[in-house]
Amino acid sequence: QVQLVESGGSVVQAGGSLRLSCVISGNMFTVAHMKWYRQSPGNAREMVARLGSDRVLYYAAPVKGRFSISRDDARKTAYLQMNNLNTGDTVVYYCNLEDARGRNFWGQGTQVTVSS
Repeated sequence: QVQLVESGGSVVQAGGSLRLSCVISGNMFTVAHMKWYRQSPGNAREMVARLGSDRVLYYAAPVKGRFSISRDDARKTAYLQMNNLNTGDTVVYYCNLEDARGRNFWGQGTQVTVSS
């Protein structure tokens, strides 16, 4: 059974920084692709960052240069460092794990609110 638990969401002023964490239980972390998604009300969930087991990185255009995804295999934890936040980043962020069989697992989401 794979479970993902996110933390780190908070209220921050524009221009500030936050780091989201995603702790994974289970034994497949080292072979999994880790992704962060975000979703605002009424909109589809969109991927903002991906770090594959092959260490290939991807960032969506709105966050490129401001967000950074990383992983600590020993701690089975993925991170999303978010800098220079703006009000457009105010959404719920979700951690996602895609295993070697293509199955997807999700965390419960963590709210980030950026005030102007």
